[in-house]
Amino acid sequence: MQPAIGIDFGTTNSAIALCGPDGKARLAEFRSDDTWARVFRSVLHFAPPDDGRPPHALAGPAAIRRRLDEGEGRLIQSLKSFLASTSFTATDIYNRRYTLEDLIGFFVVELRRQAEETLGPLGHRAVAGRPVRFAGADDVDAEALAEKRLRAALARAGFTDVTLTFEPVAAAYEYEASTGRDEVVLIADFGGGTSDFCLLEVGPSHRRSRADAILATSGQPIAGDVFDSRIVRNVVAPALGAGTRYKTLTRSMEVPSWLFGHLEKWHHLSFLKSRETMALLLDIAAGSEAPARVGAFLHLIRHDLGFALFQAVERAKIALSSHDVAQVVLRDGPVDLDVEISRDDFEWWIAEDVELIGDAVDEALATAGLPAARVDRVFMTGGTSLVPAVHAAFTDRFGAERVVLGDRFTSVAAGLARRAFDLTA
Repeated sequence: MQPAIGIDFGTTNSAIALCGPDGKARLAEFRSDDTWARVFRSVLHFAPPDDGRPPHALAGPAAIRRRLDEGEGRLIQSLKSFLASTSFTATDIYNRRYTLEDLIGFFVVELRRQAEETLGPLGHRAVAGRPVRFAGADDVDAEALAEKRLRAALARAGFTDVTLTFEPVAAAYEYEASTGRDEVVLIADFGGGTSDFCLLEVGPSHRRSRADAILATSGQPIAGDVFDSRIVRNVVAPALGAGTRYKTLTRSMEVPSWLFGHLEKWHHLSFLKSRETMALLLDIAAGSEAPARVGAFLHLIRHDLGFALFQAVERAKIALSSHDVAQVVLRDGPVDLDVEISRDDFEWWIAEDVELIGDAVDEALATAGLPAARVDRVFMTGGTSLVPAVHAAFTDRFGAERVVLGDRFTSVAAGLARRAFDLTA
């Protein structure tokens, strides 16, 4: 009998769970140095090849450790965010071409290998999560492309029989395990790239008719990565030359804003490391009114510090969930960032994003034809659920007594495994 496997391939973190005969979900554990974690960081690192051999790819914590220890190689992140992109089909890494499916496949192969160390053989069948709306998908063709790519990547890791399930529906399975009564529940699942919502009925009367129990779904391509980008735009980019001017032989110009658009999407920062862009930045630095700032930007690109920048920004964002102020700190050569930000400023920067998240919730309620008062419980999962402004958007609509938090990283994987168990029962 095939094991009941759930795979949560996330923009920032991934997880795998197995649901046993007792109906309980068990999460795979992954070793990181001397500790164990139930999530696996969704990153790849390619080391420079030796003697003409193909570059070797590491995944998860080992990829991060190699990048930090050696300071070279190609670190690739947020692969999930490219699934719906028609413009990103392949990339060259050390003179070898890899499709997006290849890259995600490398990652899932290692995710599976390490998960099997604690869960045992995983077989070929699984239930995998997908967002309600893939990041960057603006039509049904893009959604179909994203699904096709995801299936192909999973097949590279031996998962050839895959059922895709909306991630918030999976979280509903996990929530349902904790309640013994029928309820109308709004699931709010916040990932790195998307925020997804599902309004559905759970409880004993609905366990065998899950499709009929779904009342409405909605989603927004707004979540943790977007919140990070607001910090980058407002405090990091100005420190690296955004908004400054430089002189050419004939005129004075502002440093092109598109350069900092790549900076805001930290997993795009390596795209700036082209011969043409580096030449442009050298010309800008030569005529800049703020040469030290532009020089720091050049250093950031040359030394592939996108991940280090992301970590600094993410630490500040997390700190603002429990403190009124936080520091964005990154020091490396000419890069000398140490900027204080306040929670008030951060909430001002993300106000429109939080409003769009609220609009998606209202869309789900309107589609279902239900007022907020008819929702018995709101189950929030994912790291962004801890951002006070986001949490307030839900408590204001539904009341604090009806809002509960799930495990921010593993609720979806556990729910996917429960869904897999129901399909095999």
